[in-house]
Amino acid sequence: MNIETLQIIEFELIIKKIKHFALTTEAQYHIENLMPSTDYMRILSLQDETTEATDILKNSTSIPLLGLNGIPSLLDKLTKEMVLQPDELEKIKHVLINTKKFKSFMKEYHHIAPTISQYVYSMFELSDIKEEINRCIYNNRVDDKASNTLAKIRKQVYIIESRIKAKLDSMTKSTTIKKYLQDSSVTIKNNRYVLQVKASYKHEIPGVVIDKSSTGSTFFIEPTAVNKYQEELNQLKIDEANEIYQILSYLSSLVLEKEHEFSVTLETFITYDVIFAKAKYAKSIDANAVKINTDQYIKINNGRHPLLGDEAVPLDFEIGTDYHALVITGPNTGGKTVALKTIALFTAMVQTGLHVPCDPSSNFAIYGNILADIGDGQSIEQSLSTFSSHIKKIINIVNLANKYTLVVLDEIGSGTDPTEGEGLAIALLDTLYHKGSTIIATSHYGKVKEYAKESKGFINGKMHFDVDSLKPTYQLTIGQAGESNAFIIALRLGLDPSIINHAHQVTYNEVKDYSNLELFKNTYVLKNSKAKKPKKFINTHVNTSQSQTNNPNEDINDYDYHIGDQVFAKTLKTKGIVFEATNHKQEVGVYINKRKIYIHKRKLKLLIKSEQLYPTGYDFDIIFKSKEYRKNDKLLNRKYIKGFSSEIKEEDL
Repeated sequence: MNIETLQIIEFELIIKKIKHFALTTEAQYHIENLMPSTDYMRILSLQDETTEATDILKNSTSIPLLGLNGIPSLLDKLTKEMVLQPDELEKIKHVLINTKKFKSFMKEYHHIAPTISQYVYSMFELSDIKEEINRCIYNNRVDDKASNTLAKIRKQVYIIESRIKAKLDSMTKSTTIKKYLQDSSVTIKNNRYVLQVKASYKHEIPGVVIDKSSTGSTFFIEPTAVNKYQEELNQLKIDEANEIYQILSYLSSLVLEKEHEFSVTLETFITYDVIFAKAKYAKSIDANAVKINTDQYIKINNGRHPLLGDEAVPLDFEIGTDYHALVITGPNTGGKTVALKTIALFTAMVQTGLHVPCDPSSNFAIYGNILADIGDGQSIEQSLSTFSSHIKKIINIVNLANKYTLVVLDEIGSGTDPTEGEGLAIALLDTLYHKGSTIIATSHYGKVKEYAKESKGFINGKMHFDVDSLKPTYQLTIGQAGESNAFIIALRLGLDPSIINHAHQVTYNEVKDYSNLELFKNTYVLKNSKAKKPKKFINTHVNTSQSQTNNPNEDINDYDYHIGDQVFAKTLKTKGIVFEATNHKQEVGVYINKRKIYIHKRKLKLLIKSEQLYPTGYDFDIIFKSKEYRKNDKLLNRKYIKGFSSEIKEEDL
């Protein structure tokens, strides 16, 4: 799987969130190295594991999985013939105790987790080792009952220490010695029992100076009277240490003998930790298991980007049946890039065995590779321009793409001259399509939209835009190309509609009326939009006091239509613009769908008067006459040209 693509779609952020749910550093390491698989059966198995673990979480608030507290490093010590200390053996014991609990727990959930509940049968309880450690170690200390020898030694230690304390206590109570003492209590220094003697009297008490205070005012002296006992005690301490070492060596050897079984048990614990970490993450983002196929088919129902949480707008998406290439258009910051990343990220997550936040009816294809070019990728160090960066990525994508590849391209062909960018974008899309790749691309280019509309296997999609709030809705609709949101925004902000009309004609070589904002809104806003109804736009060139109020109940049968009026043809159920005023037959010439039609005025309904749509003196030939007609007419009006002739076609009039 392409590592750069996984970085682009922020797959590593998903991994970090899953790591947060792991209890052991070993499981976290495994999660860090999770990668999408291309093995269909392997992916199904991973998905099933996550599903079963999720089902267990739904039925139990507590999973008896504990941290391993560095247990693997203890096994390393054993293989190096090192002896474990009492606290380390206690950790071994707790793992074995938890093994028994966890095996019992998983067996209880066999009915809802038949696959992962079987994994516990590879775990070893090692009851004999657990009991032996429990017998010998108590409260991180080798217990007296660990061996008869140790019990005897410690009994002798107790007797000797009692004799030393008794002797020293009698000395502290002596009136002769008491006056030499800084403190009458018996203390221990360097594992030897001593008296606290004033510095000025240090020679008055026979014995060995063991230590002195930091100020030098007190000397810690072991009296000669207890030297014999102290030497005997020292020897007993050596014997005790030797016996403890023998006991710890014995226990360590027991564990080492079962090192393989213990390692398998630990590996199983880590496997469960990874599985339940994925399940806990799935639960945290309300994710589900989805269907999987090998037919290059993707269907996402109600998908929400996992990193956006509640802010994510649900995505509905489908590709791979009648079309294998989708071109998405829409406004900047309208959600196109998020849609691309969501689709690619979901695919990578599914192939990693993760659940994704969408409806379980969703279906995902298994791809051998996911290739992406998202973002401008500029680099100051490498001195790459935006366009150069894109091209380097595109070259790599073209070289790697095949029928098992999902390709996602953001603003394809951008970063250079728009005309050349359009051509390059179309050529790239065509190349990738013929390589058999599944393609999802975004673009603002009109020719790219037209190419997607006319080419087999391609389809347009658009991100919706709310013209009332001037904000994107982040909703994707497949089957429609995005409209010119630049014109919509300009109209909403108050730019003269005649300028926008002209701009549309220059851009698309067709006539479009932007003069009435409310009617325009009804054309472009989603039916379910909850945006407030905008105020009617009034042309700034018109005296508003003379403007007609369009009352739907007004009787306009006697109205004589004028060129430029916007009307509604009742029989055709569509709108048009009057190109010829009412004639003697009470017929009106109406321009509808690039055709000139004569309709009786009783079959028309006035929508907007001409003076409300166009500025005073507006040349209607721009709309209703062809470019060739206007050119010839202008030429003849300037001067007489002998021998000039021109064929006038009906559509030119």
